[in-house]
Amino acid sequence: MASYNVHGGVDGWGRPYDAVEVCRRIDADVLVLQESWHPDGGTDLAHRVGESLGYAVTSFALCRGRMLASTVSVADRSSWGPRPWGGARQRRAMEVAPRDASTRRRFAQGTSPAEGERRPGTLGLAVLTRLERSHGEVWDLGLLRRDVGRRAAILVDVAVPGSDRVLTVVGVHMSHLSHGSPVQFRRLAHRLRHRPGDVVLTGDMNLWGPPLSAIFPGYRRVVRGRTWPAWRPIVQSDHVLVSQRLAGRVAGEVMSLAGSDHLPVRARLAL
Repeated sequence: MASYNVHGGVDGWGRPYDAVEVCRRIDADVLVLQESWHPDGGTDLAHRVGESLGYAVTSFALCRGRMLASTVSVADRSSWGPRPWGGARQRRAMEVAPRDASTRRRFAQGTSPAEGERRPGTLGLAVLTRLERSHGEVWDLGLLRRDVGRRAAILVDVAVPGSDRVLTVVGVHMSHLSHGSPVQFRRLAHRLRHRPGDVVLTGDMNLWGPPLSAIFPGYRRVVRGRTWPAWRPIVQSDHVLVSQRLAGRVAGEVMSLAGSDHLPVRARLAL
């Protein structure tokens, strides 16, 4: 199984990359995607991946946003995107809608003629599986005062081939520490404490490994390696954690695949 923050299927300049092909190369039976872009009136990225690669998809919309449909060639620029400290907000490929109503209306109407139209849509979280699903649900983790959208955990119970065992996969895209994410981490840890059976928790945690180990006692991190930013990773924000009974039978890795600003993480479980 694997987790991949797809950054809406574009780089920082708004240039699309082949996210479906990257997911094909990840080749996971269960795949959790963060920042799956769903343009208004179109098909979201997670379902495009699912239809192309034979996955069933469970998704949840986290927040509204806009995506840059770039009309300016940036082929001569070798960087993944504009420096976050080096220019105006409108140069970034994706923008998330603010929470207050008046600013949100102006945000929805605004475009950036110099670089192209900004198309409205939704950023979401999705769990994709090629294994048989027996149950799926969404746990609402609430809306933090400084965050722009709700956070949630998607739980999918999948059948282990060749046995009567069921594995619960929990996919997340957590908020940042600066927004107060420990509140949501505690909510998730409390609910998982009462979850029976074998559990895999994976996603973009926006948090380093040691605090995660403290928050989720009884779970083991099985992928160790830097995942962000993809072109020169300095931190690991993408993780796979497994419950105690699975801990001795897992091999994990960070995959070097281009496209997003995150590198995918993948773990192989021997069940």
